[in-house]
Amino acid sequence: MQKTLKSEVVFTGVGLHDGRDVTLRVRPAAAETGIWFCRTDIADSDGFISANWQFAVHTALCTRLLNAEGVGVSTVEHVMAALAGCGVNNAVLELDGPEVPIMDGSALEFVRGFLKAGLQEQSQPVRAVEILKAVEVRENGAYAALVPFSGLEMDFAIDFPDAAIGQQSKLLNLANGSFVHELCDSRTFCRNSDVALMQSKGLALGGTLLNAVVVDGAEVLSPGGMRYVDEPVRHKMLDAMGDLALAGGPIIGRYVGRRAGHTVTNKLLRKLFMQTASFRMIECDLEMSQRLPGAGLVQEDTHFFA
Repeated sequence: MQKTLKSEVVFTGVGLHDGRDVTLRVRPAAAETGIWFCRTDIADSDGFISANWQFAVHTALCTRLLNAEGVGVSTVEHVMAALAGCGVNNAVLELDGPEVPIMDGSALEFVRGFLKAGLQEQSQPVRAVEILKAVEVRENGAYAALVPFSGLEMDFAIDFPDAAIGQQSKLLNLANGSFVHELCDSRTFCRNSDVALMQSKGLALGGTLLNAVVVDGAEVLSPGGMRYVDEPVRHKMLDAMGDLALAGGPIIGRYVGRRAGHTVTNKLLRKLFMQTASFRMIECDLEMSQRLPGAGLVQEDTHFFA
């Protein structure tokens, strides 16, 4: 059945790109609501923005959603990944600024907050997007595809010139809490040579060595180094999880990414929903629900609460 939070959860921090202080309140919502953002600082126009692929605008460095009145919210991918990874189907995310707080650069604090609040089962079944035929997108050396699979699986590979990253790949079945256990604490990353360029364009103004992994050749500049040897590819999978969560329901299929980012993944969803023979919407029975990312998760299941 669909799930929401048992109680409101509040997060405070700064936006990664605009550097502004922001408070995010994630509130429970009724069954069939889906996920919505609400800009509480907007008074003269509609502040509600649906967390749906149709409202995503193409940006290389984050996922941004924009409603019909031009009201937007940026860097939604980490909190969307946390909601999907914890199995939250219905919630309203209120924030008093244009960007979701970056926290530590991962989805860890969101996951902690959601599991501490607890999940409430609701009266309606989960509807999932089952992939029936392969769909793929190729663009500027990047590749992304969705192919049939019995649950949700990710197969991702990246290739960076910096020796601290290099070539990395990972294959992961997202059933039964794998997102929480293996991906949610992997942080966003960048090359030190790109920082000045991003900031000259008004981006990464809230970025620090504490909320992003910054690499320079073979050196990791962030204190403590990598959390995992393959933290960068894990984070790319986290991002993809958040971007796929804009499908409007869990995906039953395998996502394949090769140097893929936010824009390519969103174009993949757009292509999928244009090709109606490539998917179908299904109501998840008990057996299928056990293959979903948030199945059976409780606070005590994860080592993050030791």
